[in-house]
Parts: sequence; structure tokens; C-alpha cells
Amino acid sequence: MKILVACEESQAVTIELRKLGHEAYSCDLEPCSGGHPEWHLQVDALEMLKIQWDMIIAFPPCTYLSNAGACRLYPQKGVLDQERYKKGLAAKEFFMKFLDADCQRIAVENPVSSTVFQMPKHSQEIQPWQFGHPYTKKTRLWLRGLHPLVPTHIVTPDGPYVPAGTGRKDRSKYGAAKRGEDAKNRAKTFPGIAKAMAEQWAGDIN
Repeated sequence: MKILVACEESQAVTIELRKLGHEAYSCDLEPCSGGHPEWHLQVDALEMLKIQWDMIIAFPPCTYLSNAGACRLYPQKGVLDQERYKKGLAAKEFFMKFLDADCQRIAVENPVSSTVFQMPKHSQEIQPWQFGHPYTKKTRLWLRGLHPLVPTHIVTPDGPYVPAGTGRKDRSKYGAAKRGEDAKNRAKTFPGIAKAMAEQWAGDIN
């Protein structure tokens, strides 16, 4: 199959799809860090939606949508930061371009979003600990033409991958990933989840 993995610089899912023999391409404005630039399209992912794909797996940016940033969205109780809200609406519009793309098989990934953005109903929620990684980091999937992921290796979580609140002061409670300068690393897809996506969604489809 010809598969677009949009907004993925890590190439985690792309590499797993390539292992299965699919013509998969990662796509991001950033250079890839997965070691296979020959499989990477460093362009606006929306331009790639003009091409016909057999499957699209998308990881649109969540900075302004995620509930983790609620303290910035509401700097004062009951007071909405209008500038950040506008950026969130733009992020939702970008997200919806992938979910509404002209393709029979679509998966769009994002964390739990702030309710103010009224995102469409998700298909399922997954956790890293369901796929061999001992952390909690709730992620939502919106699926079209694809079945929900089945856990592959359930383990006991040691704690959250990242702190739940951006305003947390006790840094000793941080998980494996820190906030701040390593935001790109925190957004990378866990290997166990990437492998499950490839094998369960594309492993038995020619």
C-alpha cells in the first residue's frame, strides 16, 4: 500500500510500515530523525493530501489543543486567553483536514484536548503501558476504515510519562520525559505503539 504518515519526523511508524513492505512516507516540515531521508517528504503535509493514498496516519501538532496546556488557555479562572484560543481553533482546523481527507483508511492521533475546542468524538483511547512501555500517557485515536488497536503487551505503569499539569512545581514527580526543551522527544511515538499500528492496520492488507 501507498501510505502517508503525516506530521512524523521520527519515522517510527514509517519504518515499521516499510518493514512490512509498504510504500510508506513520513512527512513533516522538520527534517527526519529516523535515519531514512529517502522516505521523508519535508513539505507541508496538507499538500500531500492532494495525492491519492491507500492509508493516512496523522499526528497533527497538539500544543494549542491539548488539555495539558489548560493553565495557559485559562491564565485566570474563567478567563480565556483569546490569542491562544485562536491558535487552538487553527490547530483544530488543521487536524480536521486529515480526518476528512479523501482516503478510505485514516487514523489521526492526538492527546486529550481541552473541551472548549469541541473536538469530534474519538474512536478509542490508548496508553503506552498497553504496548510494553511502563508509563501512562493517554492518547486518543480517530479512525475511519480501520479497527481499534488491540493491546500487544500489557505492563504495570511506573507513573506518568510527563506531568499532568504544566504548572506543577515538584519536578521530582516528573516522568521519563521532561517538559520544556525536549518537546519534540516527548511527542515521538512509542515503538510498541508504532509497531502495533503498522502490523494491525497494514499487516494483513495488500
